[in-house]
Parts: sequence; structure tokens; C-alpha cells
Amino acid sequence: MQYKYHFIVLFNNIKGASKMKVVDMHCDTISRIYKEGGSLKENDFNVDLNKMKKGDYLLQNFAMFVNLKSNPDPLTKAQQLIDLYYQELAKNQDIIKPVFSYQDIIDNQEKGLMSALLTLEEGAVVNNDLAILRNYYRLGVRMITLTWNHPNGIGYPNMLSGEGFARLKSINTDKGLTDFGIAYIQEMERLKMIIDVSHLGDAGFYDVLKYTTKPFVASHSNARSVCDVARNLSDDMIKELAKRGGVMGINFCGDFLKQSDTGDERSCIEDMVKHILYIKDLVGIDYVGLGSDFDGISQNLEIKDASMMPLLQKALEDAGLTNDEIEKVFYRNVLRVYQEVL
Repeated sequence: MQYKYHFIVLFNNIKGASKMKVVDMHCDTISRIYKEGGSLKENDFNVDLNKMKKGDYLLQNFAMFVNLKSNPDPLTKAQQLIDLYYQELAKNQDIIKPVFSYQDIIDNQEKGLMSALLTLEEGAVVNNDLAILRNYYRLGVRMITLTWNHPNGIGYPNMLSGEGFARLKSINTDKGLTDFGIAYIQEMERLKMIIDVSHLGDAGFYDVLKYTTKPFVASHSNARSVCDVARNLSDDMIKELAKRGGVMGINFCGDFLKQSDTGDERSCIEDMVKHILYIKDLVGIDYVGLGSDFDGISQNLEIKDASMMPLLQKALEDAGLTNDEIEKVFYRNVLRVYQEVL
């Protein structure tokens, strides 16, 4: 009951602002800083703290991305990324602080601070050991993308066959979660960690549905009926996600927004709006949020960085969405799931 009260207070404090508060479920900025250098406060990437302040961010999920194919020791790489994440936050604790519970988000907002939520983009950084999963929870990880684009001992993604852009059409309906993967998601649910099914194959999605009970997310995935690629969710998957009370985050990658035969599509606001309106018509406005994938996607972007998020707000207003509906897309739908699960 107390959380419900704070939930309403948070929204009431935000209403009336000229810009819409932003909660973004996915960016790869920490990995990019790790590879290219720079700082979280100011850089030439899509996301930094100055850009987030201009965009009126409430919360950013920061993914620790590990590519199994290029990292012989995935666990160590994940630990190095987490260390960098906390180093950058410590340098900027007057601007942003990490969150470990829904209440932390409320507390930060009341203090005028932005929030950072730690996530993993590759569930296999546990060396097939649930004890290590529990240690990630102790380190502050609160969401895990179960797979990236490679089979990993937890389950199987889509895009298992084909070369180049053709892989985006390869949908996996046969290989789901392994026995370890089932135990993994059930332990995540017990720990109150959010399960993320973006990148996971269709068969794995339905296994998550079968073996869990709480809401889960597709942090950075769009609607397959609008853009027919395997990284997006089918209508039935969107319906099942909605029935469970989950949320999907609109991915700004052009190839996941607009139908193409060759790839490298420009990321355009009008296509983001098409996906949002399609999902609204399919299941209602309560199950779609934002998952930009900033700093992990092609830079052929109309919304070039976090400071430009008000452009999407304006486009949704022009498309006829009410202020209440836009609030849900920009932050309320994701916060609803965080409140229930964390």
C-alpha cells in the first residue's frame, strides 16, 4: 500500500512539466565507454548525464553487454564492466545514483537525482552456477537479458541460421530454455530480478511464460507485424506479455523499426510511432515503453541522443495520444513492472 501511495506522488510531481520524464530500459553506454574511453558525465555517444538531464530522464537501465564469441572469459568481462559502472556513478553521485528497489527510484526523484539500474545483456556470465547469479544480485543487478545472439547454456536466441541481414529473418520455434535455463529464471524470480526476453528465441519466450508467474519484459524489442524481423515480437507474444502484465521497450534500431530487404535503415520517429500505435491497438497502451538500445545500434538516427527524446513526445502528441497515454509510454508502464517485481 505504501508503494502505491508513492507511485501516485511520483506521477503527480511529474505532471505539468513541459517535457516528459523518461525511463529507458536499455543502453550499451558502459560497454562503449569501456571500449572507446570517455566518461559517463560527458561524451560523444548517445547517452551521457548531460544529455539525460536535457532529455529529462528519470531512470536509465545500463546494460553490461558481453559477447560470448569475442570474450573467452565472460565472467571477468562482466565484472570489469560492473566496476566501471560503479566508478562512473561514484564520480557523479550529485547527479545520479544506483537503484536496487522501486523505493530507491522514488527516493532519488524526491531528491532531484536521476536513477541508474544495473542490467546484464548476456545471462551466461555465471559459468553455469546459480551461486554466481545470486552474487550478481548482491552486486546490484536487477534485470538480465537471458541471451544475446548466441546459444549460451541458458537457452537459444532467434537468428540461428543465415548470413548477414538474412539472419534477421531466422526465427527459432524449436529450441527453448535448457534445464539450467529453467532453474535460472525461477531463481531470478525468487530473487526479484526482472527477466528480459529480448534476443531470446520464440521457443524460449514461451518457456519463460510456462515456468514463471511474474511480469517480465522485452526491454528492447518492437512489433514483428510492423517490421518482420526475428528480433521483434509476434502478435501472440505481445498478447501473452500483456496478459502477464509485462512491458516491451521500443528499440530505436532502424532495421527493427522499418521493413527492409538489405538492412541499414535509418531510425525515424515516424516508425517508432507506428509501432507504438500498433501495440496500442493490439493490446492497449499499458504494455509499451522505451528501450532505445542507444550506443549499441547503428548511428543512422533521427533521435541522435538522449537529449532529443522530446521529439518523440511531440510526435506522439501529433499522432493523437493523450498526455496520460504518453506518460505511460515514457515512464509509467515500465515503473509499474518495476514496482511489482523489484
